[in-house]
Amino acid sequence: MKARTLSRHFRESFKSLVRNGWMTFASVSAVTVTLLLVGVFTALMLNMNKAADDIENDVEMNVYVELEADEQAVSTLEQEIERLTGVESVDYSTKEEELSGLIDSFGEEMALFEQNNPLRDKFVVKAVDPRQTERLASQIGTLESTHSVEYGEGKIDRLFSILEVSRNVGAVLIFGLLFTAMFLISNTIKITIVARRTEIEIMKLVGASNWFVRIPFILEGIWLGIIGSILPIAAVSMIYYNVYEYMEPRLENSFIQILEFSPFIYQINALILLMGVVIGVWGSFMSVRKFLRV
Repeated sequence: MKARTLSRHFRESFKSLVRNGWMTFASVSAVTVTLLLVGVFTALMLNMNKAADDIENDVEMNVYVELEADEQAVSTLEQEIERLTGVESVDYSTKEEELSGLIDSFGEEMALFEQNNPLRDKFVVKAVDPRQTERLASQIGTLESTHSVEYGEGKIDRLFSILEVSRNVGAVLIFGLLFTAMFLISNTIKITIVARRTEIEIMKLVGASNWFVRIPFILEGIWLGIIGSILPIAAVSMIYYNVYEYMEPRLENSFIQILEFSPFIYQINALILLMGVVIGVWGSFMSVRKFLRV
């Protein structure tokens, strides 16, 4: 395509936006509203997925050692646990350290047990894949010098099931919003093109090719998508900034964290802009197609 022809298409697409002001406003409004909903909901779901990952990664096992196990037996047990496939880390805590932790948590009343400590030495074990916790707990439970293994049996499976359902529901809802956005914007753009069907028919009758007719409308779709994404980008950035500033210090010592403002907000903004352009192009392309059959 010649540069002069392409330049003409650009000029015509801008002129058309101005000439069809109310239709442009309607299309931009539809893009803005739908992209705002998609942007906010996507940011929410990605943070929920981050929280779900944090919860999964915090799953660990407490492996309690037999009281009669000596240092050699404890060392052997630690090595056997570390050799198991799927173990990420093994941290050892003596019963004295455990009692000290209880004293810090519940007060000096627990110091009464210092002379006759009823606690056990233990290992805190984390799996590379949290979903392998049950398998590893079963294997560790059979090792010599292991007294018991605690990891929230039953609750862990329910937790993973809930997290999996929440991820799937979130993905379905985001897909549904995107489909709704494309349908709504496509219909809005279609109304714009219907109002200009005479212009399209004249262009076809004087010998214009399908792509010669399409390109100005596709460019219009791109401009509509870009203009319609400006407000959602600004709104989502402002909302997320305020949420991040409020939540980040309150979650500082928690194992659950929200996604950092940067680079997350730039990724969301790029996604909103890309969706706006794709939806605008798709809506224009599909809407103008039926009017090319003259």
